[in-house]
Amino acid sequence: MTTPHPGQALPRWFIPAALLALAWNGFGAAQFARTALADEAAMVAAGMTPAQAALMAGLPVWMTLAFAVGVAGGLAGTALLLLRRRQAIPVLGTSLVGYVALFAGDALHGVFAAFGAPQVAVLALVVAIAAALVVMARRAARAGALA
Repeated sequence: MTTPHPGQALPRWFIPAALLALAWNGFGAAQFARTALADEAAMVAAGMTPAQAALMAGLPVWMTLAFAVGVAGGLAGTALLLLRRRQAIPVLGTSLVGYVALFAGDALHGVFAAFGAPQVAVLALVVAIAAALVVMARRAARAGALA
């Protein structure tokens, strides 16, 4: 295992990208809390149709867990990136698995059908960013920037 040297240069984009990723994952955590804590009436008040709210309220628990794993792994993984810790790789990988499972669940349980292309696009972006963070962590580790 290569340990980073205190003066070892990171690419100029690394810290800004990791900070942006931390903010992105913080936003995801806020979305998770809002979604996980809302009942059907709150969802309708937030702009969902009654049918959409009923669908969301009736989703299986594993989908909420997948969302939680994606969010928690993303937050912890980006914090580990900023701390230059090699553990960011498996943590971000776990986040990616959570988001892929959530994507599959949305397709399987009719969320994409109920909410349309914007929901597909947003969750596809979430999965793409999670994958990019795994790649970023692996590259940083190969460059010797993570301990």
